[in-house]
Amino acid sequence: MTDFPQDTKAETGRNVYVRPIAHADLPEEMREQAEGLDNLYAVHTEDGNRLAVVADRDFAFDLARQHDYAPHAVH
Repeated sequence: MTDFPQDTKAETGRNVYVRPIAHADLPEEMREQAEGLDNLYAVHTEDGNRLAVVADRDFAFDLARQHDYAPHAVH
């Protein structure tokens, strides 16, 4: 479920936002992949573009840092 596009950094800067996302708020094709997962986290650019959805908050932050983004929590 993760796929950070490499060209997004240049367009949006280096900040991304990690927030919890409800299973029901996922697109249908993602809901099937995430079946059985209650806690999901979305990583978004400053302009709201969703870069990734993962099952673990810490992994979302690690993933962002691995791609040279500065992650910030959103509640």
